Amino acid sequence: MSKTLVCRCEDVTLHELEVALERGHTDIESAKRYTGFGTGWCQGKYCLALCARLIRERGGVADQPITPRPPYHPVSLAVLAGLEDALDTNA
Repeated sequence: MSKTLVCRCEDVTLHELEVALERGHTDIESAKRYTGFGTGWCQGKYCLALCARLIRERGGVADQPITPRPPYHPVSLAVLAGLEDALDTNA
């Protein structure tokens, strides 16, 4: 069985989106919250149009925009601990 991705950032497959629709998540926001598409690095820039089209084709509602979140950027533990200056080799 092949793995067809609908969201590469969050590794959401077509099968997972179809399961979400079968379980009653037939609007775009509910399907997003169930599967996680549109919550990765791109914030839906690559997957939102595809997922919305698939939801509409399968009888769901995809006419409202998703709720975007602030972009995610990794932070090192040194920064969180306030040690970034101590670890700086240029200082």
